[in-house]
Amino acid sequence: MPDTRRLAAELLGTFWLVLGGCGTAVLAGQQVGALGVALAFGLTVLTGAYAFGAISGGHFNPAVTVGLVLAKRFDAKDALGYIVAQVVGAMIAALVLLAVANGLEGFEADAGPLSFAQNGWGDKATGYTLAAALVTEIVMSAIFLFVIVIATRKGATAGFAPISIGLSLTLIHLISIPVTNTSVNPARSIGPALFSGNDAIEQLWLFIVAPVVGAAIGAIGATWLLANDAE
Repeated sequence: MPDTRRLAAELLGTFWLVLGGCGTAVLAGQQVGALGVALAFGLTVLTGAYAFGAISGGHFNPAVTVGLVLAKRFDAKDALGYIVAQVVGAMIAALVLLAVANGLEGFEADAGPLSFAQNGWGDKATGYTLAAALVTEIVMSAIFLFVIVIATRKGATAGFAPISIGLSLTLIHLISIPVTNTSVNPARSIGPALFSGNDAIEQLWLFIVAPVVGAAIGAIGATWLLANDAE
């Protein structure tokens, strides 16, 4: 399949993830609560994987792309293009969300902690320490890659991988929303941070580094677990 179509699928899938997940948090967070936001992120991945997975593989996340390269499930030469497409998709989604949210009088994306679904820690966000945020993002990202690599292995039940991946992302959010507002995805963090003020930008490094580190751990660990698999 031409690379442009694969990149377009990654852009659209990441756009949907950020618009669906962060959009629920910003526009309907008071109505649906943390459970609703967690389900929104899980549903965007599930539906996006079914819609675009056959075209691009349905990464929608730079950390997933890096992890799949390390697991030898994805060609390293295509990784940069995927990551750029994912970040651009997230930025467009954040811009669309900002346009909608600004339709409510008094809304300000940079009004304060988590006002635009940005990620953070400490007094500027959730109240949890840097160490807690770092551990949370690394561990959650590692688990996410374990699920992705194992659920998509050869011999796995066809058609069910998006369900397990979407549900795992829902559970990840239920655990970590109170700690970091849940990233496990650098693109998801970059999009809202661009419109959320200096505090979100200053803390953005953790939500780029920790998911990638966690994804690497998960991908390498899952590959080791599957070393003697029948595949």
